[in-house]
Amino acid sequence: MKYYIIAGEASGDLHGSNLIKALQKIDVDVQIRAWGGDLMEQKGVELVKHYRDLAFMGFLEVIMNIRTIMKNLSFCKRDIEEFNPDCIIFIDYPGFNLRIAKWARKKGYQTHYYISPQIWAWKENRIHAIKRDVDKMYVILPFEKSFYEDKHSYPVEFVGHPLIDAIYSRKQVDEYQFRAENELSEKPIIALLPGSRKQEIRKMLEVMLSLVSEFPGHQFVIGGAPGLPKSFYNQYIRNSEVHMVHNKTYDLLSVATAAVVTSGTATLETALFKVPEVVCYKGSWLSYQIGKRLVKNIEYISLVNLIMDKPVVTELIQNEMNPVRLKQEVGLLLDEFERTRFFMNYYELEKILGGRGASEKVAELIYNSIN
Repeated sequence: MKYYIIAGEASGDLHGSNLIKALQKIDVDVQIRAWGGDLMEQKGVELVKHYRDLAFMGFLEVIMNIRTIMKNLSFCKRDIEEFNPDCIIFIDYPGFNLRIAKWARKKGYQTHYYISPQIWAWKENRIHAIKRDVDKMYVILPFEKSFYEDKHSYPVEFVGHPLIDAIYSRKQVDEYQFRAENELSEKPIIALLPGSRKQEIRKMLEVMLSLVSEFPGHQFVIGGAPGLPKSFYNQYIRNSEVHMVHNKTYDLLSVATAAVVTSGTATLETALFKVPEVVCYKGSWLSYQIGKRLVKNIEYISLVNLIMDKPVVTELIQNEMNPVRLKQEVGLLLDEFERTRFFMNYYELEKILGGRGASEKVAELIYNSIN
């Protein structure tokens, strides 16, 4: 059967690649065309657009690139019609995907949504479009099922979180070899994960690098996003104690002592690797002011705290994301008592997220629905 998959971010590329792998196992005649990234392309699918050409962060950035976005929407619709899939699978990326879903519903295509838009945080009125245009929703956070079914009478499937599979299925890292290959010393590693988009990296990385002189007993390693070249990061690196690894974030987290992480999927990945972390976010003033007024009933920005419903990790937002506060919080990450508290909460978090097999569950549900 023919599947058309649309993912517009690095996390969607990861989850999409694992879903593709599962579909290839269950459907011997599988044909897949996709919007995504390198990981999806490595599974042998025909990649239409790379997410690095699609990711616009913040309200102002979206407005500035509105013509490009509209062109991409028109192109996507034409491409779907030419491919004529048995179903379309949307992975997060709601601003784009919900528009395509509305069009696809009118055209009679079967629509499946894997990884729900975060409408429980903001734009809850999107529930009307979802109920109208999405045949089946597959959610990965436990509280999302009650949100959809109890509050909005829309049945969904809770499949567990695919990050658990992605992390446990990876090849184990030889720490000595990792350090040697990346010219790292024996000092403990503090990982810096400034995000996957240029806009957020520009805002985050310089503040993160202010830590280097404050912790001379540690070395700092930047986890480079797969969609960006190393040259982009070099303009910020001015200290020999700062290193960088590209496309090796999981390897980096497996050997890190602590981490400073930009809000997003990486906060949950870091927690599942049992690495004490501080979560940061700093956007443009306008985007933040608009976002603060739109987000409702949400106490936290990190997935870890949202799922646990308590402040497991410290969140430094906007003006709080500064060298003084960051130094203070990273110091706490290295305290043995605090580290024990992190580990206990992280193990509880993993239990709440459910077991392994999310990608296989979704693939089977989609395949059976088409048949």
